[in-house]
Amino acid sequence: MTPPRILSIAGSDSSGGAGIQADIKTITMLGGYAMTAICALTAQDTTGVTMVAASSPAMVAAQIDACVGDIGVDAVKIGMLGSPDIAEVVAERLAGLGVPIVFDPVMIATSGAALADAATIAAFERLMALATLTTPNVPELAALGGDAAMARRGIAYLAKGGDADGAEVIDRLVMPGEAERCWTAPRIATRHTHGTGCTLSSAIATLLGMGLPIDEAVEDAREFVRAALLAAPGFGKGHGPLGHQAVR
Repeated sequence: MTPPRILSIAGSDSSGGAGIQADIKTITMLGGYAMTAICALTAQDTTGVTMVAASSPAMVAAQIDACVGDIGVDAVKIGMLGSPDIAEVVAERLAGLGVPIVFDPVMIATSGAALADAATIAAFERLMALATLTTPNVPELAALGGDAAMARRGIAYLAKGGDADGAEVIDRLVMPGEAERCWTAPRIATRHTHGTGCTLSSAIATLLGMGLPIDEAVEDAREFVRAALLAAPGFGKGHGPLGHQAVR
């Protein structure tokens, strides 16, 4: 079987737990072929981010062009962007591409470090309009105006509940004109949660690239993340990485 070609447009995590590195691991373990357009370099570990250097918009565009023009793309995952100019050039390159796009509107790292400023967040509008699915966590959904604002946008989104309080995690899939679908599961008690959002969004993109409908892609991606959480190797002093390598 030819693997689906998945392009991750995101930032690099030097410690390997999130960002491009988590995406490559996820895509590969799910049977996809991973390609990347790196929007920013970060120096980070499980305790926080110490330095960020954004790529130039031209470099991000060139990486996307290289992947699309030669190998081709079956689905796209968008994560950390680094600047509003990069957000705009990504939107320009993806408009009309005609493949599933999963947009993870990354604003804050698991450690609490800010990864997007107000101008970058404002530039998210065009990407949300282009995306097949947007995947905000609790604070990201609030920053985007909550459910009411998402409804006005008329877009499909997955409201992730991992950051909410409670013994259970509730994820809500909201699609225009359809009944809301919810998944509920017991919360996994662990500090090793670095890269959960990146892993989930890249898993959904991979499964959409395989031809699954959105609800099935979300369901299977959630199970992948939960298995990776349970298999976390225990690395680091803070929010450690998931155990992607153990999920078969």
